[in-house]
Amino acid sequence: MLRILIASSVLLAFGAPSLAQDSSVESETGRIAVETFAEGLEHPWGATYLPDGALLVTERPGRLRLVSTDGAVSDPIDGVPDVLAGGQGGLLDVALDPDFANNRTVYLSYSEERDGGAATSVGRGRLDEKGSALSNFEVIFRQEPAVSGRNHYGSRLVFAPDGKLFVTLGERFKMRQAQDPNNHLGTIVRINPDGSVPDDNPFVGKDGADEIWSYGHRNVQSAAFHPETGVLWTAEMGPLGGDELNIPEAGKNYGWPVVSWGRHYSGKRIPDPSTRPEFAGSVHSWTPVISPSGMTFYTGDMFADWRGDLLIGGLSAEGIVRVRIDGKQVAGEEVLALGRRIRDVVQAPDGAVMALTDEPAGRILRLSPAASQ
Repeated sequence: MLRILIASSVLLAFGAPSLAQDSSVESETGRIAVETFAEGLEHPWGATYLPDGALLVTERPGRLRLVSTDGAVSDPIDGVPDVLAGGQGGLLDVALDPDFANNRTVYLSYSEERDGGAATSVGRGRLDEKGSALSNFEVIFRQEPAVSGRNHYGSRLVFAPDGKLFVTLGERFKMRQAQDPNNHLGTIVRINPDGSVPDDNPFVGKDGADEIWSYGHRNVQSAAFHPETGVLWTAEMGPLGGDELNIPEAGKNYGWPVVSWGRHYSGKRIPDPSTRPEFAGSVHSWTPVISPSGMTFYTGDMFADWRGDLLIGGLSAEGIVRVRIDGKQVAGEEVLALGRRIRDVVQAPDGAVMALTDEPAGRILRLSPAASQ
């Protein structure tokens, strides 16, 4: 089993710290300074950088904010759609159009109440030059069916190098539905930026929903494209144990809930994936869980030893999980213990690492190498 280094035993011993400036954690590669870059955000969920260095940040209750380069948080941006905020639902991820510099188009995913239930939807609108309003917002994708319940909406939005949009979707806690490729529950979908279906999607012209890329997933809240290979990687929440790191392939079934490396919350056993070779396997799994949410491949210069590593937000891990990648394998990992549930991780333009804390008084933390003593 790969060794997991829990950084900063002092932080763990005394509980969640007050992470003001000049606190730090230990990494295998050296001590890391942790500063509060911005605060006053209610359950921040997703973030993306604008070309000018400001951050667009979603808050789960339904607000979109602009965080300036000095950490100032704007008033809520107008034009955001109504969301069903409750349980794990609300305003979720945010992404920029690949041609944002010219069209200023912003994509949002969110939980939407409809048809007597709720499901994840994706829409887009134009951000004005002041960063104060979205205009002409339109829904481009709706997860079907809408069902009852407050859990497992997904969802991350990531653009592939070829401009296709991938959306990760939870199975809404309707477990068996994840094995039916005729609906969107427990799937990863691939669409064009306008919501239309690419002709080369795996189920086009076959039995299955045209938008689906892969299925048999549980609740995928982490997704990123490898900066060199252009391949999609995801991290998926398991039940009682069995979080997974996957490289989702077109048309493949990833087995949930027929197989899992974890157990049901009741303690009932689930067959291991190795017992059912017809299902696609994972690259790596975690038991106990880390509860992955948000991730990025690190490509900056500030942490030179981290280049090519995956940085994954850990809700249960209460930190950032740094995973060393060798080809399509995991070569090692460590947990940077921050004492708070981390909902998303993004790389700043200067190479610093920014982490969103999942709490009512949420913060954006900035990680950088600590000054040598």
